[in-house]
Amino acid sequence: MSETPAILDVRNESGILIITLNRPDKLNALNRAVLKALDEQIEFAYASETVKGIIITGSGIKAFAAGADISEFSSLQAHEAQLLSQEGQLIFQKIDKLTKPVIAAVNGFALGGGFELALACHIRIASDNAKFGLPESTLGLLPGYGGTQRLPLIIGKGRAIELMLTAEQIPADKALAWGIVNTVTTQEELLPTCIALLQKFFTKAPTSIQEVLRCAHLAMDTSGTAFNEEAKSFGRCAGTQDFKEGVQAFMEKRKASFTGK
Repeated sequence: MSETPAILDVRNESGILIITLNRPDKLNALNRAVLKALDEQIEFAYASETVKGIIITGSGIKAFAAGADISEFSSLQAHEAQLLSQEGQLIFQKIDKLTKPVIAAVNGFALGGGFELALACHIRIASDNAKFGLPESTLGLLPGYGGTQRLPLIIGKGRAIELMLTAEQIPADKALAWGIVNTVTTQEELLPTCIALLQKFFTKAPTSIQEVLRCAHLAMDTSGTAFNEEAKSFGRCAGTQDFKEGVQAFMEKRKASFTGK
């Protein structure tokens, strides 16, 4: 495994690989370098005999991950945006399919790609200041890292569509009521709560853990075709004037004026 980049802080605590997104000045936004480093750690976890479970969290108290890094995709052509979507989907699918339990410890904002990363984890535990949202529609886009597929499976189609089309942020207590998170706790108790849950899992037979995760994934699995359609839609949206207007409005901190073109 290559040396861990500074954009991730990674440590192994008694078989628990704790991966911390480490761009606090950017609210831990997911750029390509972060995704590549995360992919390396997931590949390591697949192969490692010492890693029994994973916690993914964000550095600082403000954010788990506040979306993708808009500066990286604001100038992409439609086909490039589709490829970007597919790259992120592949990494998140590796997390989803891992037969070692993965918990997202959501400590603050989980927006856009950050929310999609949390959705790819098997379980989400949130601090009481957490906020969840998919703001892509304000940019003329849609969630492109699997969010259109996973969120309806977790909270139902109606609520998922509402969340994606309003682009509203919901607090931790509402996320708990909707079934997005399993537990809400304090910032101080967030990691200890996740660690305690994994340790409870580890008292069970390893083969049982692996097979439960494998079969649960099959029950929730969406077809490869559906994910591919999401990526195509992401690309189509990125080729519109509305996308350019959405990004420009975001940069200028103003409301976008969409025309449907």
